[in-house]
Amino acid sequence: MLDKWSLSVLNELCERPSRFNALRRAIPGVTQKSLTATLRRLERNGVVQRRVISTRPVSVEYRITTLGKTLRAPVDALIAWADEQLPAIERARIAFDEDEQ
Repeated sequence: MLDKWSLSVLNELCERPSRFNALRRAIPGVTQKSLTATLRRLERNGVVQRRVISTRPVSVEYRITTLGKTLRAPVDALIAWADEQLPAIERARIAFDEDEQ
């Protein structure tokens, strides 16, 4: 269910419903293709709801579902862990990349 961008998307949507472009701006590095695939996967799993807003042009808003809200605590825990462990993760990446060369 989770891919590289899922935690970031869930983190944003737990705060507030967002339109596609707002999510793209809020998540540095995500491509349109990756964000689309992530949102579709989360929607398919019942974690995110897509709502078409009849404006001109038509816009789409994404929001967390009741099921998705149950992920808030685990998402917060994973984000906190990643923030805390980032220096160790960076060191591991550098060591791995040096060994590959």
